[in-house]
Amino acid sequence: MEKQNFAVGLDIGTTKIVAMIGRKNDFGKLEILGIGKSQSLGVHRGVVNNITQTIQSIQQAVQDAELDSGVKISEVTVGIAGQHIRSLHHSDYITRSNAEAVIDEVDLELLENQVHKLVMLPGEEIIHVLPQDYKVDGQAEIKEPIGMYGGRLEANFHVVVGQVASIRNIGRCVKSAGIDLDGITLEPLASANAVLSQEEKEAGVALIDIGGGTTDLAIFKDGIIRHTAVIPFGGNVITEDIKEGCSIIEKQAELLKIKFGSAWPGENKENEIVSIPGLRGRDPKEITLKNLSKIIHARVVEIIEQVYVEIKNYGHEERKKKLIAGIVLTGGGSQLNHLKQLVEYITGMDTRIGYPNEHLAGESDSEITSPLYATAVGLVMDGVRRAEKRGWPAQQTTDENPQEEHQEQAEVAVKKQRRSFLDTLTERVKDFLDNAE
Repeated sequence: MEKQNFAVGLDIGTTKIVAMIGRKNDFGKLEILGIGKSQSLGVHRGVVNNITQTIQSIQQAVQDAELDSGVKISEVTVGIAGQHIRSLHHSDYITRSNAEAVIDEVDLELLENQVHKLVMLPGEEIIHVLPQDYKVDGQAEIKEPIGMYGGRLEANFHVVVGQVASIRNIGRCVKSAGIDLDGITLEPLASANAVLSQEEKEAGVALIDIGGGTTDLAIFKDGIIRHTAVIPFGGNVITEDIKEGCSIIEKQAELLKIKFGSAWPGENKENEIVSIPGLRGRDPKEITLKNLSKIIHARVVEIIEQVYVEIKNYGHEERKKKLIAGIVLTGGGSQLNHLKQLVEYITGMDTRIGYPNEHLAGESDSEITSPLYATAVGLVMDGVRRAEKRGWPAQQTTDENPQEEHQEQAEVAVKKQRRSFLDTLTERVKDFLDNAE
C-alpha cells in the first residue's frame, strides 16, 4: 500500500492512547484500515507527566494499529487538549495604507499576525486564532471581507491559548516513539468534525466531549467555532469517587461504573445489590445500585453544571446566540446510562449522543463508531485533509499553457502563505525537537 493513501490519528488521552489508520474511499467517506489501543500511563488530565511511560504507551498503540492494518506508520496527526488549554475573545484592527485597493488575503494575514503578538502569561502561547466576523469602515457583521473596499479593517477573534511546554512534551513523546509529527490539532475541534453535521454547526450547537481526565467544550454558531473550554474533570474522577465511596479498588470501581452505573438514582430500586469479590480471601462486598448511582450522580451534576456555566458565558440566553441544535455528548464518558436525560434536565437543552459514523464508510466496525473513538476519527479526518492540501493523490499537470501553470503556482503560494496557525505551530514544534537533539 502506498504511503500517501492513508493518514494516521493519534489520540493521547488520560485513560487510553489510540492510533487509528484511515483513508478516503471512492465515495469520499473515511475507511478505517486499522486501530491500536493501549492504556495511557503517563498522562494526567490531558497533560504528559511521565515521558517514558507515555512513549511506551504510544509505541504499543502504534504497533497494534500496524498489526491490525498491515501498514507501516511513519507519521501521525496528534491531538492536544488538557487543563492548560484556555480561550479568550479579542478584537483588533488595521488601518490600510490604500483604501482605494480591495481587501485581500495579505490584509487578513496582517490582522491575524497582529493578534499573535498579544502578550500571554509566562509559558503560554497562542495555539489558534479563529476570526469570528469582520467590520469594514464601521460596517459590521461581515463574514468575508475579501474584495471589499475600505480603510479600516476590524475583526473579532476567538483565541485559544495553551502551555507551549505541554505541547512540546507531546511532540517529544511522539518523536521518541520513532514517529514523525505530521500535524497538531485541538481535540475538541477534531471531535466536532467527527460527530457534528454542518447543519448543526450553522444552527448553533455545544459539543461536550467527556474524556477520562478532562471534559472539552466546543460551541459552534453560523458554521464558526465561537467558544472553547476545558473542564479539568472527566470519567476518572467518577471512578475515584466510586472507589472511595464503596471502599473498593480502582479496577472494580471502573467495572462497576461501566456495567451498572447510572447518572439517574431514581432508576434503581433499593433491593438491587451487586456483590464484589473481597481481596485475598476476604468476604465479598455488597453494594446497592442506588448508592452507586447517587455517587455517580453527584459528580456528573458537578461536571455538567461547570460546562453549563461556560455555555452561559458564551451567551446562550441571548436570542442572537441561541444554540438551536442543543447539546451533543461524545467521548467515553457519554456512554454512561441516563446521562442524556440528566443533561437535558439540568440545561433544558435538546441533547443527543454523538457517534462518529456520519463520515465513516458504511461497512465500518461497530466498535469504531463508538463515541469513545470520536477524537481519533476526527484526527484521521484532519490528517487526510492535510495530506489532500499537500496534493495527494498526485494531480496530473500539462505544459500546454505555461501562463495558466504560472497562475496556479501563484495561487498555491498564497494558500501556503495563509496556512492555519496549527500548521505553523507544528513546524515550530518540529524545529524545536530537531534543534533539541
